[in-house]
Amino acid sequence: MSSQGGGGRTRVGRYELGRTLGEGTFAKVKFAKNVETGENVAIKILDKEKLLKHKMIDQLKREISTMKLIRHPNVIRMHEVMASKTKIYIVIELVTGGELFDKIVSHRRLKEDDARKYFQQLINAVDYCHSRGVYHRDLKPENLLLDANGTLKVSDFGLSALSQQVQKDGLLHTTCGTPNYVAPEVIINKGYDGAKADLWSCGVILFVLMAGYLPFEDSNLMSLYKKIYKADFTCPSWFSTSTKKLIKKILDPNPNTRITIAEVINNEWFKKGYQPPTFETEDINLDDVNSIFDESGDPTQLVVERREERPALMNAFELISTSQGLNLGTLFEKQTGSVKRETRFASRLPANEILSKIEAAAGPMGFNVQKRNNCKLKLQGESPGRKGQLAIATEVFEVTPTLHMVELRKSNGDTLEFHNFYHSISNGLKDVMWKPDGNIAEVDRILHHRSQ
Repeated sequence: MSSQGGGGRTRVGRYELGRTLGEGTFAKVKFAKNVETGENVAIKILDKEKLLKHKMIDQLKREISTMKLIRHPNVIRMHEVMASKTKIYIVIELVTGGELFDKIVSHRRLKEDDARKYFQQLINAVDYCHSRGVYHRDLKPENLLLDANGTLKVSDFGLSALSQQVQKDGLLHTTCGTPNYVAPEVIINKGYDGAKADLWSCGVILFVLMAGYLPFEDSNLMSLYKKIYKADFTCPSWFSTSTKKLIKKILDPNPNTRITIAEVINNEWFKKGYQPPTFETEDINLDDVNSIFDESGDPTQLVVERREERPALMNAFELISTSQGLNLGTLFEKQTGSVKRETRFASRLPANEILSKIEAAAGPMGFNVQKRNNCKLKLQGESPGRKGQLAIATEVFEVTPTLHMVELRKSNGDTLEFHNFYHSISNGLKDVMWKPDGNIAEVDRILHHRSQ
């Protein structure tokens, strides 16, 4: 059982939930704090009804059991699993360094040595998971996170696409993933080797890291598929000869002749400065996984989620962690040179007035209000975008009774289109946004007050 903490917080078991970090069709990820240890984590919340409707429960149990057994420095760690009557809560490692996608956009492209370092860590993670029968199938820079030390962490390994089991022919048969990163054998839907398909995606990622753009790009989906199927791409002039050779071996459209991960690790370009990962194996307990999927359903094993209808408080750590590199000067400033799936600003206005002004500014831009409650607003774009209709989730957090943090987050659609939306709507919200006067003294006072 659980109880509600003070000040508008939601409590699940021993965890106090904070702001939403991301959301998708089946899940939402929230910042959380273990009130017993003080450890900050992320909690992935899945809707049981949706999982049952799509017959995913058995698959999810297999995936969670496998993921809990994975302990690798370049894969986000799963701590434990809980369940309420309606939801499943997956407690995972909190990573605060942002997406690798942001680094690519802000630097336009990475230097060869930097790209190689991230690629080595990616291959380490993918190879380890494949050795345990886990295939990602949606590898892309947006699913690659960085911790505070700049170490790469693969997120959602085994959970981003709930995998259909390998069939009698030894192949997977579910077409999934992001089109630009998907291997040609996945597109033709005649069955594919998950390990070979993942390696293709790694090759696309390496290209993007060093080029700053995709090797396969076309506004017409069928034209894009033809380019992928033929491996119709050209490496830019600044790629070294050894880089070009490796990428061409990985982006071989024939999976039977495509280089293997073992051969990649033995490649001279890859081996430069390579440090194999070091980590300890440990005994893992799967009792929590088994108990939440036990159909006899012991009610004492269920947690209860409770909340108040008011803005959630944002504690000092969360406030600091939203700034880049823990630099408080960037807390309430417009971020430049970086494209994110979330953007935030501060306001002195009451929560309801903030949401009303956002709603009024979004209307003329072709966005409708889909849902509004509990200091949250969901906006849906009317026109189709590059990756479907753009949808934006907005939430207001209370920093102090007179200061709110407002977060706009992309919940569907294209990241660059969201970035353009935010820049446009910012012009209509100038009377809503607040910034400290020239220095961060006032911010320091706010944080000091909140931490008391």
